[in-house]
Amino acid sequence: MAMEITQFLLAAQSADARVRTEAEGSLKQFQEQNLPQFLLSLSFELANNDKPSESRRLAGILLKNSLDAKDSGRKELLVKQWCAIELGLKSQIKELLLRTLGSSVPEARHTSAQVVAKVASIEVPQKQWPELVGSLLGNMTQQDSPAHLKQSTLETLGYVCEEISHHDLVQDEVNSVLTAVVQGMNQAGNNAEVRLAATKALLNALDFSQTNFENEMERNYIMKMVCETACAEEAVIRQAALECLVSIASTYYEVLEQYMQTLFELTAKAVKEDEESVALQAVEFWSTICDEEIDRQEYDSPDTGDSSPPHSGFIEKALPHLVPMLLETLEKQDEDQDHEDDVWNISMAGGTCLGLVARTVGDGIVPLVMPFVEVNIRKPNWRSREAATYAFGSILEGPTIDKLAPMVSAGLEFLLTATKDANNHVRDTTAWTLSRIFEFLHTPDSGFSVISPQNLPRIVGVLLESMKDVPNVAEKVCGAIYNLAQGYEDAGASSSLLSPYLTEIIQHLLIAAERTDGAESKLRSASYETLNEVVRCSNLLETAGIIGQLLPVIKTKLGQTMDLQVISTEDREKQAELQASLCGVLQVIIQKLSSKDETKPIITQNADEIMILFLRVFGCHSSSVHEEAMLAIGALAYATGSEFAKYMPELFKYLQTGLQNFEEYQVCSITVGVVGDICRAMDDKILPFCDQIMSLLIQNLQSEALHRSVKPPIFSCFGDIALAIGGQFERYVATALQIMQGAAEVCAQMDTLDEELMDYGNQLRRSIFEAYSGILQGFKADKADLMLPYAQHLLQFVELVSKDSLRDESVTKAAVAAMGDLADVVGEKTKPLFSNFTFCGEFLNECLDSEDDDLKDTARWTQGMIARLMVA
Repeated sequence: MAMEITQFLLAAQSADARVRTEAEGSLKQFQEQNLPQFLLSLSFELANNDKPSESRRLAGILLKNSLDAKDSGRKELLVKQWCAIELGLKSQIKELLLRTLGSSVPEARHTSAQVVAKVASIEVPQKQWPELVGSLLGNMTQQDSPAHLKQSTLETLGYVCEEISHHDLVQDEVNSVLTAVVQGMNQAGNNAEVRLAATKALLNALDFSQTNFENEMERNYIMKMVCETACAEEAVIRQAALECLVSIASTYYEVLEQYMQTLFELTAKAVKEDEESVALQAVEFWSTICDEEIDRQEYDSPDTGDSSPPHSGFIEKALPHLVPMLLETLEKQDEDQDHEDDVWNISMAGGTCLGLVARTVGDGIVPLVMPFVEVNIRKPNWRSREAATYAFGSILEGPTIDKLAPMVSAGLEFLLTATKDANNHVRDTTAWTLSRIFEFLHTPDSGFSVISPQNLPRIVGVLLESMKDVPNVAEKVCGAIYNLAQGYEDAGASSSLLSPYLTEIIQHLLIAAERTDGAESKLRSASYETLNEVVRCSNLLETAGIIGQLLPVIKTKLGQTMDLQVISTEDREKQAELQASLCGVLQVIIQKLSSKDETKPIITQNADEIMILFLRVFGCHSSSVHEEAMLAIGALAYATGSEFAKYMPELFKYLQTGLQNFEEYQVCSITVGVVGDICRAMDDKILPFCDQIMSLLIQNLQSEALHRSVKPPIFSCFGDIALAIGGQFERYVATALQIMQGAAEVCAQMDTLDEELMDYGNQLRRSIFEAYSGILQGFKADKADLMLPYAQHLLQFVELVSKDSLRDESVTKAAVAAMGDLADVVGEKTKPLFSNFTFCGEFLNECLDSEDDDLKDTARWTQGMIARLMVA
């Protein structure tokens, strides 16, 4: 029997903190002591129209939070708890939720729709709620079904489709859902709320409609309804219908040919005449078509050798009409669009789409855009000048250098002058366009750059002067300097061209980072990121002295952050952000100067002071700084080698904290990586800390609460530890290998249809092979036989991976290397195994045919190792 909890739910929202805390405690206790009754009581509360709206709202939130969580470990636990509830009780809860869909209170219906979908996400894949779809469709078909019940039912169907996979419904169910949804979109007999809910539901149901879109009659009917709905009286319904068209463009590109004329007319009308929210979706439709065609062109490239999906060339065909439509949007700018990060308007959408069109059709766009640029670039109206500059900048990626070079060379001086335009928006877009020019037309190492020794002084002078402009412009100028510096990386003799300006560039970037308005437009962080790139790409032989002088400046700045007055949360965030930026700069300086033996002493002489600063940063307890300082410590370990051992007693507690930080799992992942860096630097001097490190790493692998993305780096770290301590790894080998074998089994059972899971599977497999390689090499000197019991498993795992045509190249490389290490280290005793595993030869031959030189080299080496033991 459900418990009366109204008073607790109301008290949990009281303005009185004491009353609120007490009520929250009672609810939590109820949840922990009797979860089934807790969920039943919440469902009664939500379903009861006589209860206050405040208590029903919180009941709905608590129900949702009891079934779902963002954190994957927490979600897994909630699913297990729900599955453990007695069947009869679950049926009662589900019955109450479905009943709530007919409530007269909109908020209760909406919440119930979401909770039904959360339950469906658990039960439908396990075939545990077979009657759900039928119950929902019954609401749609029964005589005199009230409009609000139809609306909430359609909303529920939409949420359910969003939560489950298209494999979870049989085709008859999909057909029935689509029929109900498309009928709900029909203007005859349905009010606006029902039609809107139906259109939104269709958006989520499109993934399920593969079979229906293959059938021309069904497809025609769906497309007809969507196009009609896109002309509805209500803007919000038109917008939802266009969102469906965007999804159709992405999911069913192959079957769009016969509808494209209608779709062009529909979207063109929306862009020209409709409200901005609708027009944005119309532009998004064309951006999506571009994305599809760009993907297909990449697929088409001779490198892949795969048979490519069909390419209908819709953009090419629409080009003469599409480009003028997009150019028209560029003059619809917002007055304050450069000052807010999250602004998205029709002008920005049009420019973004224009850029995608350029990438899709290449040279063909240039003659359509350049007349617009030439006509508008000198007009007195700032909107025309900004639109012309934006159009020019948008088409710089896609067309060939031969096509772009003449017009960019001719326009460069004009753009440099335009950095002094009277209008802020024009200067902002001009700086962005310069940044794009330096990104796409400044690659001296490939033999072409619009920048020459003759115009470089003018370019640097203009950029440094513009660094003093308002923050949004100065931030874009940072981007231009970033790309300018990046172009000179690996550029041979040309890399020296920027060296004479380095001191001045660094000074201007440091001044920009210190600006009191630096937080606006993210100027401060942009200045530091650009400083990092300028240092990273510089010619070290010529600039070592300048970078060496920058080191004490950054150390001083980082030291000063410890003395900032921190009173509010905002103060702490500012301090953390500044420390993160400065630790980032130190990391780049350490990496740069330690990359050559001649300059490495600069770091080793300063290492003690740098390390003290990092430890002081850790003392500020900020996770974002924690990450940056951790990464910089990894670089310092590499630079100082075995000398790093002296810092370990003080540093170790922070490494432990990082490894136990499950909440901010990126911090945990970075800490694992840094432990690997330290092992490689210290070799066997890491031994005194290994018991505690391995214990924490093993606990992390066994924990369900830790985000799965941290687990692959832990396996790689096993390899680093084994390489560092050699035979001493014997004490951990049994436990480590048992977990590695368990993880290999998980890989074998993964759903290869899930792209995200596939990426994770690739990372996991690669890291398991890296662990094997590290352990094998660690044991090579004196304990090779310890790995003999695990040799068969390793080869079985390689065989399994070799059969997966979707595996990543890096997985292949790691697998081949681990095979070679096994043959090399364990030697003759593995001869029978290699004889039995006949796949090896075929797999290695496949690798030798690869276009990846690294993979070929690894395969040759492995082939040699196996051949050596076969003739032994």
